[in-house]
Amino acid sequence: MKRWLILGTILLGCLIFVVYETQASDRGFFISETLGGVKVVLDAGHGGIDGGASKDDIIEKDITLAIALNVEKKLKKKGATVFMTRTKNGDVISEHASDQSYNTLRERKKQDIFLREQLVAKQNPDIFISIHANAIPETKWRGAQVFYHQDGHAGGEFLAKEIQSSIRENLKNTEREALSIKQVYLLKKATMPSALVETGFISNPEEKKLLISKKYQDQMADAIVEGIERYFEINIE
Repeated sequence: MKRWLILGTILLGCLIFVVYETQASDRGFFISETLGGVKVVLDAGHGGIDGGASKDDIIEKDITLAIALNVEKKLKKKGATVFMTRTKNGDVISEHASDQSYNTLRERKKQDIFLREQLVAKQNPDIFISIHANAIPETKWRGAQVFYHQDGHAGGEFLAKEIQSSIRENLKNTEREALSIKQVYLLKKATMPSALVETGFISNPEEKKLLISKKYQDQMADAIVEGIERYFEINIE
């Protein structure tokens, strides 16, 4: 009896090994997380002396970083590998190339964008997400909107649409659709599916209150992550 038990254990071990070898290359095998094996680069827009859009004492760079860090945490919990272009209040140069200096703000902002481009290319992620907030003179406009580059990676359109759909369904405060855009340099240069999430309008009084709320930032992050999950559900390689 003992001999048969040992033999059975050996055979079971061999069977498990064979199954593992034939399936291990499949994303998510033996990984309970829905995004196991996925690599994401998250870009919190602006930073440092480049504050981005603003209204009163509310500055875009603070909102984008708060939401991006929230998205990072949630993605990691679902098994994804995440690289952040910035994790602090400063710009990307101050975090990744602090020895560099520039004579003008314009030149620093330009080089900061180029550095983000280089970091994304070096990481070579499955997807790239840039997070922003909007502001315009008229206060009536509101609603989060996701953009993809019209000449970028074809997957960017599907990624943007899934995130936009998730935002609409979960936050229930916008009817906007994902749109193609051609002005965003990082989306144009990215060689992987990429999207830019405008999380809302700081210039709208009601939406400004939401965007600085930790609860709403958490809800926005949840919606973005769910959109990413939806994208990979239909785009598993």
